[in-house]
This record gives sequence, structure tokens and C-alpha cells, in this order.
Amino acid sequence: MNGMAPAKSAHEWWRGAAIYQIYPRSFQDSNGDGVGDLPGITQRLGHVASLGVDAIWLSPFFTSPMKDFGYDVSDYCDVDPIFGTLDDFDALVARAHALGLKVIIDQVYSHTSDQHDWFAESRSSRTNAKADWYVWADARPDGSPPNNWQSVFGGPAWTWDARRGQYYLHNFLASQPQMHVHNREVQDALLATARFWLERGVDGFRVDAINFAMHDPELRDNPPAPDTGKPRTRPFDFQQHVHNQSHADIPLFLERLRGVLDEYGATFTVAEVGGPDPDPEMKAFTAGGRRLNSAYSFDFLYADRLDGSHVAEALGRWPEQPGTGWPSWAFENHDAPRAISRWASPDQAAAFGRMKTTLLACLRGNIFLYNGEELGLTQVDIAQEDLRDPEAIANWPMTLSRDGARTPMVWEADTPGHGFSDARPWLPFGPDHPALAVDRQERDPQSMLAQTRAALSLRNGHPALRWGEMTVIEASAGHIVFERTLGAQRMQCAFNLTDRAMAWTGGNGRIAMAVNGATATELPAHGAIVIESDR
Repeated sequence: MNGMAPAKSAHEWWRGAAIYQIYPRSFQDSNGDGVGDLPGITQRLGHVASLGVDAIWLSPFFTSPMKDFGYDVSDYCDVDPIFGTLDDFDALVARAHALGLKVIIDQVYSHTSDQHDWFAESRSSRTNAKADWYVWADARPDGSPPNNWQSVFGGPAWTWDARRGQYYLHNFLASQPQMHVHNREVQDALLATARFWLERGVDGFRVDAINFAMHDPELRDNPPAPDTGKPRTRPFDFQQHVHNQSHADIPLFLERLRGVLDEYGATFTVAEVGGPDPDPEMKAFTAGGRRLNSAYSFDFLYADRLDGSHVAEALGRWPEQPGTGWPSWAFENHDAPRAISRWASPDQAAAFGRMKTTLLACLRGNIFLYNGEELGLTQVDIAQEDLRDPEAIANWPMTLSRDGARTPMVWEADTPGHGFSDARPWLPFGPDHPALAVDRQERDPQSMLAQTRAALSLRNGHPALRWGEMTVIEASAGHIVFERTLGAQRMQCAFNLTDRAMAWTGGNGRIAMAVNGATATELPAHGAIVIESDR
């Protein structure tokens, strides 16, 4: 490294961090009920730390009826019994911190469960103390809903409630009523829940579906979406969502949230922003250093192939310039099909996976890995009778089930429960997953697990990869070459995204990493190379 230490620099801990997402139901079952839990996560944190990541992100574990598996919160300040207790959470945080891992948790600010005490009070009358904590509206003269808004999971975004004689808004399930986040009291209550978890040692938040947090108070109809020729499986897809979400006041609430986090020091916030054109909102939510630290990109989560031009375009939208936020990138998560199944044929999966992981480790921004991604787990075809995902059940068979990316981790190849549980798991294992188990890959120096560790070690050991500027040298659908630079250090990174060898004009310097037989003059099928030199 030319004498440069892999230093812990003056950069904030989160800038350039690698963050490992844990879906609690599917990580490790400690009590034999077939569902993962917090003590199970604590038990397996040594594996996570061994990857070389900086932090974990825990998907929801809060008290919930689990109609949307924790994203329908009925108590923001407690742990659902299926996952354990607050003491179990405290033990998890302590163990993570002892291993050098920060802890990030989800916060769901746009909606609650209909079983939350706040909603029970709000729906009881039009005059109670929380009457305006959710979005209520009168029926039209003919009794129909107040406008044409549609829910993400299918059907109108309004449900009638006879107790108030009004409709309430829900952008997702009818059991997920929309909070009235325009209301200052609601904001205060949400910020109080943030403080609750910060006091317990949490190091940051991923803010779920934040672009849904505020609506148009005039309740204007959404305009129709143009027909793109792609299949539309939900009424939601027939509209442009300009009034039921993305209100201009959301960044002002985020400034209040940032103020709370700043009280606790070097904490981290990342926004989840979905939709067909999320970039303006991602920029708005992270602008100026007074809002969120980063935004979580969906650029690659639903892409049907890994395209070098697309990578270059996505990275180019986040230049290093004052006032522009810091990006976060993911190839997989709990809502999207496994990338290895979207982007590679089964016979190419191993080689492609090693290249893909190396590319992710070389990107400018924060990077997220989803549990099982380090093993190359594939998307599982879940039978209709085994579906748990409410969206997939409602739209089967036209919507690809999110369950297929939520199946349990495989720790041991040859035990009945594959080290995850002694009971029948809440979702079935993939038939090809036992061969990808952690214990098998630990013994294979060419495994995806070994390459994940090597790629993260490369990133952690080279400041230019973690914090440096990025300049694309060339890009096409089938390849990308870029440089990462910081100070005197330059890292040239080249990737062949195809299953055919290609020649390239390599840079001069020391080969820091070569994947799948890559050299300074040739990139074999799915080859990747990183070359270090001085500027």
C-alpha cells in the first residue's frame, strides 16, 4: 500500500461503510420455533464480523401482528415476543459493539399497525386527543373514497371506518393506517421513539418508505401513468404518485430527525426511497448536511441484468461536490429477488458472484450486503401454499414473491435444519442452498464467502476505495472500468460482466486483486481486476 496505513481517518465511521442487513426471521432460531430471533442473531455475530463489515442493519423486530412481517408496528418501543425481549436486544447491541460492529435499525415513520394504541384512540371518535394523528377524510357524496389513490399492495388506499364515519388512508395494507406526519405532535412522538433506541445504544437508522410519510392535504386525485408497455399487475401501477406521497415538507421533518441524532454524536441515517424516479427525492433528503446522511438506492435491486453503462450512470448522479449527499448501494435486500438469480445463469453463478461482490466493494458510497448474499444464495421458488408475503398472496402468480429472498440462512450443509433451526422453518430452504452452507464454504478458498471477505478486506485496506473520488474510464453493457483516487493512491478497477473473455488495456502498478483469472491484459468471463498505483 505504498506505506499508507489502512487508517481509521478523520472520516465519519459510516462514510464508505459496509453494512450487513439481517432479516431477523431468517437468520438464526435460538428457541426451536422455526423463526429467527434476537438471541440467534447474537449467537451468529462472529460470522458477520468475520466478513469485514462495519455495521449491521436489523430489519424490524418491534411488537407487531406481523401482517407485513414487522413493517406494521404496534409498539415502537418494544420487541415482539417472537424475537425476544428488550434485554435480548441490549445483549445483541453489547455483543455487536464488542466485535466492533455498529447497529442500525429500521424506523417506520409513514404508518403503524391498526393495532397500535395510537390508532385505537384515533379511530374512536373525531374529537379525541389523537383524532388528527392519522389521515382521515369524509366520503364523497356518493359514499365512495375521497379520491382515486391506490395502495401498493392492491386496491384503493382508503378503508371505511364506521366508528368515525370516515375513511382512513393506507398506502400499503389496510391494516397499516397512514400517520398524519404533517401534524407536529405526531412528529414529536416519532422523534421520541428515535430517542428511545438511541438511548439503548443504537448507532443509526434506516428510515423505511420515508417518501410516503406526507401526503397532499388537498387530497387531489393522482393523474394516470403513461402506458410503458410493461405488464401492470396492480392498480397502483396505473397512476403517477404525485399527491399520495413525496410532499415537499418531508425534508423539514428529516431536519428535525437529524437534530435528534446529532444530540447523540456520530450516528447514521439512510433513507429508503423507491419509485420510478427517486433521484430528486434522494438528493432532497440528503442535501446540505442538515438532513439524512445517505439515501439507499434502488438502482440495482430490480434490474434484470448487471449493466456497466447503468452502473456508470447511477454512480455519476452522485458526484463529489459540496451539498450533494452520500450514496448507498445494494444489489440485494429483503424486498427484491436475489441478484445472482436475476443476473447469472446457474452454471455461471459462482464466477459471476465473485465478480459482482468485488464490484460492489469498489463502488463509491456505502455498500449494503443482504444476509446470504455472501454465500451466493439464489432466489427460491416458493409454492403458493407456502407463501407468507401479503403482496405475493394478493397478486399471485403475477408478482414475484418477496418470500423467495427471505428464506433461512444455511449454516450447516448436512444437518436436518441446516444449523438454522431444529423445527420446521417459517419458509422452506432453497433446494440448492445446503451446498452453499457456511460450513462448506469455510473450507473452500474459492468460495463466495472467501471472496466476500477478500473484497471487503481490499476495500478496508485502501482509503481510495473507501472514501476516494470515482472516475469512469469506459463503460458498456458488458464491462466497466473506473478509477478510485485519494491523495497519492490510485486504484484502477475493471470488470467483465459477460460470460465471454475480453482484452483490455491494463494500467501499470501492483495487482491488488484478480478475480476469475483476470490479468493486466485480459478479463476472462466475469473477470475482475484491481490495480494499485501512485498518482
